[in-house]
Amino acid sequence: MKPNSGTLVINIMNGGKAEAYEGVYQCTARNERGAAISNNIVIRPSRSPLWTKEKLEPNHVREGDSLVLHCRPPVGLPPPIIFWMDNAFQRLPQSERVSQGLNGDLYFSNVQPEDSREDYICYARFNHTQTIQQKQPISVKVFSTKPVTERQPVLLTPTGSTSTKVELRGNVLLLECIAAGLPTPVIRWIKEGGELPANRTFFENFKKTLKIIDVSEADSGNYKCIARNTLGSAHHVISVTVKAAPYWITAPRNLVLSPGEDGTLICRANGNPKPSISWLANGVPIAIAPEDPSRKVDGDTIIFSHVQERSSAVYQCNASNEYGYLLSNAFVNVLAEPPRILTPANKLYQVIADSPALLDCAYFGSPKPEIEWFKGVKGSILRGNEYVFHDNGTLEIPVAQKNSAGTYTCVARNELGKIQNEVQLEIKDPTMIIKQPEYKVIQRYGQVSFECIIKHDSTLLPTVTWLKDNDELPDDDRFLVGKDNLTIMNVTDKDDGTYTCIVNTTLDSVSASAVLTVVAAPPTPAIIYARPNPPFDLELTGQLERSIDLSWIPGDENNSPITNFVIEYEDALHEPGVWHYQTEVPGTQTTVQLKLSPYVNYSFRVIAVNKIGRSQPSEPSEQYLTKSASPDENPANVQGIGSEPDNLVITWEPLKGFQSNGPGLQYKVSWRQKDVDDEWTSVIVANVSKYIVSGTPTFVPYEIKVQALNDLGYAPEPSEVIGHSGEDLPMVAPGNVQVHVINSTLAKVHWDPVPLKTVRGHLQGYKVYYWKVQSLSRRSRRHVEKKILTFRGNKTFGMLPGLEPYSSYKLNVRVVNGKGEGPASPDKVFKTPEGVPSSPSFLKITNPTLDSLTLEWGSPTHPNGVLTSYTLKFQPINNTHELGPLVEIRIPANESSLILKNLNYSTRYKFYFNAQTSVGSGSQITEEAVTIMDEGKMAGILRPAVGAGKAMASRQVDIATQGWFIGLMCAVALLILILLIVCFIRRNKGGKYPVKEKEDAHADPEIQPMKEDDGTFGEYSDAEDHKPLKKGSRTPSDRTVKKEDSDDSLVDYGEGVNGQFNEDGSFIGQYSGKKEKEPAEGNESSEAPSPVNAMNSFV
Repeated sequence: MKPNSGTLVINIMNGGKAEAYEGVYQCTARNERGAAISNNIVIRPSRSPLWTKEKLEPNHVREGDSLVLHCRPPVGLPPPIIFWMDNAFQRLPQSERVSQGLNGDLYFSNVQPEDSREDYICYARFNHTQTIQQKQPISVKVFSTKPVTERQPVLLTPTGSTSTKVELRGNVLLLECIAAGLPTPVIRWIKEGGELPANRTFFENFKKTLKIIDVSEADSGNYKCIARNTLGSAHHVISVTVKAAPYWITAPRNLVLSPGEDGTLICRANGNPKPSISWLANGVPIAIAPEDPSRKVDGDTIIFSHVQERSSAVYQCNASNEYGYLLSNAFVNVLAEPPRILTPANKLYQVIADSPALLDCAYFGSPKPEIEWFKGVKGSILRGNEYVFHDNGTLEIPVAQKNSAGTYTCVARNELGKIQNEVQLEIKDPTMIIKQPEYKVIQRYGQVSFECIIKHDSTLLPTVTWLKDNDELPDDDRFLVGKDNLTIMNVTDKDDGTYTCIVNTTLDSVSASAVLTVVAAPPTPAIIYARPNPPFDLELTGQLERSIDLSWIPGDENNSPITNFVIEYEDALHEPGVWHYQTEVPGTQTTVQLKLSPYVNYSFRVIAVNKIGRSQPSEPSEQYLTKSASPDENPANVQGIGSEPDNLVITWEPLKGFQSNGPGLQYKVSWRQKDVDDEWTSVIVANVSKYIVSGTPTFVPYEIKVQALNDLGYAPEPSEVIGHSGEDLPMVAPGNVQVHVINSTLAKVHWDPVPLKTVRGHLQGYKVYYWKVQSLSRRSRRHVEKKILTFRGNKTFGMLPGLEPYSSYKLNVRVVNGKGEGPASPDKVFKTPEGVPSSPSFLKITNPTLDSLTLEWGSPTHPNGVLTSYTLKFQPINNTHELGPLVEIRIPANESSLILKNLNYSTRYKFYFNAQTSVGSGSQITEEAVTIMDEGKMAGILRPAVGAGKAMASRQVDIATQGWFIGLMCAVALLILILLIVCFIRRNKGGKYPVKEKEDAHADPEIQPMKEDDGTFGEYSDAEDHKPLKKGSRTPSDRTVKKEDSDDSLVDYGEGVNGQFNEDGSFIGQYSGKKEKEPAEGNESSEAPSPVNAMNSFV
């Protein structure tokens, strides 16, 4: 059973069988005054048994015969819902010929060839267990005989000529008749000796089922169903008897008696058969209950005489028959209680004159108090036909007049005492429309105005609403709703209709309507529009202390209708020469009642407005000085906020000049501590905006009010606001600080909130101070930089992001209020786990040689743990920027340099370098470097070799495939061929010629010397190994050319610049085709490379 509840929970979700809890339950509630019992609650487990297995034979039926397919579903609890489907889970179509009976069987009035099928399947759906059971499919085979014999109707169900049916009162009565026959019979229902009940009778299943809802005893009788076709008819009479479970006529009600009083409990019920009545006292049959001399049982009534307090008990009445029972508890409470009035004291009632007034006086007492009403403090008791006194204590004044207003006193008395309560009644004047809207006919595109001038009680605030054809006005700027009128500008045909003015107050409502008819407008000449002329003849009338009527005559509107008038005022007493906005009214209005403030010297002026603009202001009206009065309002924005722990600073917005209502404006400042039984402390101050209360406790709530006053009196009683004295720093630090490290850069900190009373101020949140003590991978300490995170509100946890991995941290937590921070919690030390390192601080590649490079690196700036190793990956880059195979080397963590050997000469390599901890690899750093071709010639700048006839380059470009180079080589070859031919001719004629001698003497740089014996070009040799260069080639053995970051060629460079190399072997200069003299290895040479040798050096 649930705690503090009478609910019994039976939970079988965790085991147990529902059958174990099957039975009848009853709840008893008991205390010292008696015992009440509930109705019996029957618990039965739901059941959805399986279909019993049976062997179904095919049904062979002759065409036109009737057929019944039996379903016979398993008996479940609650009963299943039956439906017929086929193998495709489609419902079988039903009609007047084929339909399902109430018992679930499928009836065929006559079978047709199309009824042949092997998948008639009956399904039973058990909703409570959410299961569906399926019967074995039934096969129907229809064979035809010619001709098909027609048959008159025969009832398939019910059988015989008569049957009986019993139904309970209030239930649904279902009667069924299904007939066989060919043609298919039609069913009709009648009630013998009466009519079927209207509004409760329904026909279902193609009129084969009669349904009557909410049956009563009057529905008993004989119901006849008639089945008819062209060959005849058949009928069946069902005799219906309506029985009734018990139902209440008079249920026993709780009884409150005072000692010595008499009373009765009545328990009357009806049913068919008539129920028997039995009584129980506190759940025990009254025959064996403790005797009570004041109690007497008389059938369905218990009579109490001269009861005493010990007679209090709970009585149960049980009305039973064979169809059910009723049980009702009634508490007989013998109570001696003086009168109490439940209606709030001084409750205000407001009614409209000539309307009924109801004044409440809800009461309680035992014995039942007598109620009397008085008017006024010392008035006489109210009697007479002008008052109605209700049993519940309410006083009704059927027609309340003005003189009915006042104070009414309700007095409740019994023999144990009396009590009285006062209520107030105010009578208000009814709201009236003194000038109603009138029927209007207006030309299209004109302007029309409906007036709705009202008169109402001055204390009620009316709300005026306009409707068009009983609906809201169109959302259109042409509709202008004023205080007393509705104006429609630029009228169109769709504005035709009925306009209603509705005036509502909190107590009454009135309305009036008028019709607008729109007609076509005649042609108009061209119009010149201008601003209106200023109004004139301003007149003040109806002068009162707080209001005045202003009227004026409009100036010429200059062909543009005046849309509104703006009224301004000048206060010659406080702000002479300054005009202020007062109000504005629609352009159809030329008089207005203006609200005035006391102690102001008013003068007014009016400005007219149309669509073109504003007119000049009118001449000022005469001046009107209002009398002084006490202030109408109090200062706004009253606040109480302490500036020190022992004070309360009360501030407010002072009233403006004309709000003072008179001379001598001051303020009465009052305060008292909240929730403490203190009296108000008050002080009157001058026209200032602040007052400081000293000597207050720290941060306690105060009730504060500020009231305005002047020489004529006080403003109305001000409303109270809650403020607080000054805050002080919090007293205690958060406790139980715990840190949960989530990962190497994030931690979560928890703490227990401090008690609110120790905050000593408005809790703004908590601050977490945290700082790095040291890196666990480096023992050197550094300047401590504290970080602060603020968590708003009463949070008890927070996340610390941005931590450094593998470091030791400290933190503390402090509570924060409006004054500042409280003491810090004890420092909590926590450590972050290792993370991946940053990239190495640098990677330098030095000492390039023919087949080696030297790598130097610096350890990561942020190791974020213990370094375990370095990983170096590198791969060559060819002349098309394609990457070669990747080589990976693992290097111990204590190394800082490495010499890579066995590299390809004159090859560019790309290097990837990173560091590892036990967590993983850090980010990598990349570099590129080139091995040189001849490591003996590298001395800062690479010079041409003596007698080599070519220059070495670190960047090799495959120019042999360039079109311009092929053309150049073809031209050179052709030129050499021509020279050879000429030389042979000349030799044959006479040997050497002068030109040849000059060539031998001056060594033309453009032409390589030829051998005299065979006429071929002479070979050149390398200065180092003197090996011949075969076929003019210097390509590597893999027939590829190593390519740098850019495809440099002879075309890319100009003439006259030395070819130079930087320290890592990369090309920094340009090639020269001119003869230059440069020292090389201490020797001088004037020989420059020929074009052919130049080709050989680059191929």
